[in-house]
Amino acid sequence: MDASLFTVQPASPEPIYRQIVEQLRRLIAGGQLGAGDALPSVREVAGFHAINPMTVSRAYGLAEAEGLLERLRGRGMVVAATGRNVQTQAQRLTLLEPSLLMLARQTRELELPADAVLRRLARMLES
Repeated sequence: MDASLFTVQPASPEPIYRQIVEQLRRLIAGGQLGAGDALPSVREVAGFHAINPMTVSRAYGLAEAEGLLERLRGRGMVVAATGRNVQTQAQRLTLLEPSLLMLARQTRELELPADAVLRRLARMLES
């Protein structure tokens, strides 16, 4: 697995470890990561994104405590066999709810027309 699996935004108000855990939830829920898939090592992720290894370790630890990941001797962290399998579309849409609420709030605050925002979002989804 490649360390570029994660997208880290240091300027985001959301802590980096939470960004990683949320991405893991979505990747597993969407089926991009399946049971037994190995994750990049803490050092690989930290080095690739120039972040503290403890941050990545914390994210992996939280995901492990949540049952998304498991630690295998000699293989590192892998997606848990008992973790959440691919979820329904409705369940996956629920994972987007916080981001959609934030987008809706920011759209109202900026007094932008919804159709313009939706067109821009549609273009982004196509690329």
